[in-house]
Amino acid sequence: MKGLKKQRRIQVILLAVVALIAATGLVGYAMRDGINFFRSPSQVVQAPPPPGEVFRIGGLVVEGSIRRGEGTEVSFAVTDTNATVPVRYSGILPDLFGEGQGMVALGRMEGDTFVATEVLAKHDETYMPKEVVDALKEQGVYVDPKARPES
Repeated sequence: MKGLKKQRRIQVILLAVVALIAATGLVGYAMRDGINFFRSPSQVVQAPPPPGEVFRIGGLVVEGSIRRGEGTEVSFAVTDTNATVPVRYSGILPDLFGEGQGMVALGRMEGDTFVATEVLAKHDETYMPKEVVDALKEQGVYVDPKARPES
């Protein structure tokens, strides 16, 4: 009788472990398209992503680079001051989108051009997306707008 209870307990534990592994695998499979990595323009130029990979790119919109096409077609360039990547977007840009401003776009590379499906812009005069700030700090060109010069 004791052997049967012990065997049943082991079977229940093994079944629970298998169910937990299966549930973890299903959650991971369901989330595979929801994970979008961030890349700076320098990272995109140095190590181009594989074709079709969806990722986010961010930086500053290059002065004088915004070109409006037919309808809602817009092209511009984004930079982190070390590299520049051309961007093409079809849609309505956020109101605060502009040259020299921080932005993050979601999309994929087609040749040498980033084709965006979504463009996000800063929301006030000091905001810049965290990923863009980190990339600019890594390049050594970020200046904190909140820092006050010493007297």
